[in-house]
Formats: sequence, C-alpha cells, structure tokens
Amino acid sequence: MVLLTASGAAAGDGKYNIGQPATPEMIAGWDIDVRPDGQGLPPGQGSVKAGEQVYVEKCAACHGEFGESAGRWPQIAGGQGTLSAADPIKTVGSYFAHLSSVFDYVRHAMPFGDAQSLSNDELYAVVAYLLFLNDIVDEKFVLSKGNFTSVKMPNAGGFYDDDRETAEKSFWGTPCMSNCKDTVRITGRARVIDVTPDDRVTRRGTE
Repeated sequence: MVLLTASGAAAGDGKYNIGQPATPEMIAGWDIDVRPDGQGLPPGQGSVKAGEQVYVEKCAACHGEFGESAGRWPQIAGGQGTLSAADPIKTVGSYFAHLSSVFDYVRHAMPFGDAQSLSNDELYAVVAYLLFLNDIVDEKFVLSKGNFTSVKMPNAGGFYDDDRETAEKSFWGTPCMSNCKDTVRITGRARVIDVTPDDRVTRRGTE
C-alpha cells in the first residue's frame, strides 16, 4: 500500500504538501515575549495617568477599582509582606520579581476575553498604572522601553535558583538499597478506598 497526500504525492518521499514555510513576519507575530533585561520590548511609552483610563475601561470590572479584586478575580495590588503567611496574597507588588513578567502577562493575556487588543502605548500605560497602584512609582511616572529596566520590583530578591543539591543534600542521608522486600503486595486500589489522609482512623489497604 502507498499512502498519498491530498495532492496525490507519495507519503514516502517525506513531502506532504501541507502548510507553508513560516516567514520572519509570521514568526514575529508569535514572538512577543519580553525578558527581564528588556529584550523583546516593543516601541512605545505610557504614563500612569493614561494607564488609569485604560485600567478603568478594561481592567477594573474584574480586578477592582484599586486592584483589590472584584468577586473571584485576582487581586493585583497590595499584599506586601504576606508571602510567608499561610494565605499569601500574590500581586504585582508583593510577588513578581521582574517587571517583564507583569508586562509579558498583560501583553499576552489581557484584557480577559480580548487579549492582545491593547496598543503598545496602552500596554506601557496600564503597566505603569499597575506599578502606581502598588506604590512602586509616583503618579507622574511614564514607562517606556528606555527606562523599563530601571524599575525595581519589591520582591526582586524573593526568587533564587534551586540549590537543594547543595543546601539540602546533607539532610538526605544515604538511601538504603539493600535487604529490600522480595515482592510487593498491593493491598488496596484508589478506586475502591478513600485515599484522603486522616490521622483519626487507619484506612483499609494501607499497611
């Protein structure tokens, strides 16, 4: 049997005649990520004042007038000092270590239901307003590609590389790989037992 493509070409020749080569212009439409060093930023600028207007029109219905949240939507302002609490409040000011994370997320996904509808100037402006709501910049601030990397986020030092191989390895000890059981016996299956942990009772099939 010889498999044929829709155009009749044999599949064995490695050409399926589907799609077309991606041009630099096509790739640019998807390549919109922004890095902490500012790489990937589009041209443009936006003031806190202009951002307030964008926010009121396109963001406040979900995130609240002052970023305090509306209903079940995320809070995006405040929360400083809560990350070590049992119920941390993760906002632009309390959680994000890099401004690029804020900018990149808004650029990709906001406003909800109308993502990537903001112009570059609106994008810079609304991010500037988010900074203002979190007391990171003042009301006269204008965010642009030129001063983007000068903005220091409150939680900039809150993330670090996973160093457990160095910091925690001494606590692990040496794993025992001898005198193991000859066989493993299944005493219960998740579909027939309640696997929710409960210290008050001994559950069936957990010996």
